[in-house]
Amino acid sequence: MNEHVTTDLIAKMLAEAGLKPRILPRGTGLAVDVGSGPRTVAIRADMDALPLMDLKDVPYRSTVAGVCHACGHDAHTTIALGVALALSQARELPGRVRVIFQPAEEKMAGAREVIAAGELSGVERVFALHCDPRLQVGRVGIKLGPITAACDLIEVKVSGPGGHTARPHLTVDVVDTLSRIAVDAPGLLARRTDVRARLLLTWGAIQAGDAPNAIPSEGVLKGTVRVLDHAAWADAEKQFRSIVSDIAAACGADVEINYERGVPPVINDDACVELMRGSIATELGADAVARTNTSMGGEDFAWYGEHAPMAMARLGVHGGGTMHDIHQGSFDIDERALGIGVRVLARTALDALTT
Repeated sequence: MNEHVTTDLIAKMLAEAGLKPRILPRGTGLAVDVGSGPRTVAIRADMDALPLMDLKDVPYRSTVAGVCHACGHDAHTTIALGVALALSQARELPGRVRVIFQPAEEKMAGAREVIAAGELSGVERVFALHCDPRLQVGRVGIKLGPITAACDLIEVKVSGPGGHTARPHLTVDVVDTLSRIAVDAPGLLARRTDVRARLLLTWGAIQAGDAPNAIPSEGVLKGTVRVLDHAAWADAEKQFRSIVSDIAAACGADVEINYERGVPPVINDDACVELMRGSIATELGADAVARTNTSMGGEDFAWYGEHAPMAMARLGVHGGGTMHDIHQGSFDIDERALGIGVRVLARTALDALTT
């Protein structure tokens, strides 16, 4: 929720175009309506950055040390601004296009701020693009069904009295307990979940002790649970707690489980995807429509789907040469993708209002 300068700049540009932007209650992020009428569709762009050094040698590299746009959110924002400005020049629109500039996507919090502010009220459909460095500029990837996964954050703290490594039978072996949880819990959790949900438990950190001859009194595991199905996501926490508690109990260890539910999966609506397919073909030609795969990454755009049918597509931004993936300080786009994104989203919004 630190995008105050960006929010003010976008608001100023929209106001200069004769529009009336609404800044969200916490001061970052905003929304604006273009056009009027009984029907409303929405376009969403995230606008936050990541805590990474910008490694690019370009005129538009970050001017804030330790912060850069390594996921394309600056491109998303530029595209959404372009849509709003372009549509504002139209003599008449067939309805209302709500353009949402959302903060805090990386913190999995911004979408709920937008919804709490009432910006999804009355919206029939909502659309978004996300930069994809694996797709060439001029192509847009679409997919029916889940396109990103639900994502939860987990932390497991294991404790015991500690002791000497020569006498593990006289204490609780915290390292052994952590190891068993780390190795066994992913498979056990998967076995309790429909395989079609593609549940994935992955550990990102494990810490316990310092000395080679001392069993520590505590240790911690941190990781994520990701899944593509709403029902499996709803059940994942209960199953995870049961499995981890049982393993810790078998080892005689005390366990504390912190389970933070993050975001649901983004499940593209069939009708919205087909509408976007037609809009892309109209603007760019049928060959521009590409197939894209499901990502196990999380995306808080999913919360919009609780209120309106939605679709997210992937915008090709690779212009040749070395491909730098998102969430790297070297990530960059071919700027030709910006105009393509404006055309696709503007056409999609207009088609949605006349369908």
